[in-house]
Amino acid sequence: MSVTYDLDGQKKVYRIWARFYDKIYVGLLARAQREAVDAAVACGRDILEIGVGTGLTLPYFPADKRVVGVDLSEDMLRVAGQKVAERKLTAVTGLSVMDACRLGLPDEAFDAVTAQFVITLVPNPEQALDEMDRVLRPGGEIVISSRLVDSGGASAVFWSALAPLAKAVGWSTDFKVSRLTDWAERTGRYRTEHVGRGYFKVVRLKKLASRPA
Repeated sequence: MSVTYDLDGQKKVYRIWARFYDKIYVGLLARAQREAVDAAVACGRDILEIGVGTGLTLPYFPADKRVVGVDLSEDMLRVAGQKVAERKLTAVTGLSVMDACRLGLPDEAFDAVTAQFVITLVPNPEQALDEMDRVLRPGGEIVISSRLVDSGGASAVFWSALAPLAKAVGWSTDFKVSRLTDWAERTGRYRTEHVGRGYFKVVRLKKLASRPA
């Protein structure tokens, strides 16, 4: 199945969002973002944040880490860069414009890769996960936080029914956790380390040091 990328359209939307994103989301997303950052920093020093946006998560990283942030939107990154400079966020070693599905980064360069509130927005989530896998070292973790739906039960039906309305305002309500865990199982290189609960969930996928026997 071919995938159509409307990257220019996404960039136009993010150009508008960049002006007031923080005011809307700084409190709403803080719990899941902090949980995801804590999981990432426990993996090691070198961390990649995909979809870093305006840099809401960047103040949460300890100074002894080396964090690279990438995003599709140059306008979002401009706000993040101002934040890094004003708050002297020394953990941040680079901010770059990149497509999550085509990362211009070397293989096995990071101890953890986080993608916060972005996996449901990329045109091909599995391709983005493949790229995260490529740049992640064995033993590290892919840490996803987003609005994710449990695979079964009445709540999944409810959120799926609301999907068209949510899409109109840029949200996804029918992206299932199983889409991530099934990808991890198919690779043969990952195990699902953690699946959180609540409206916003954190999912941690652990890259094995070697393939299971």
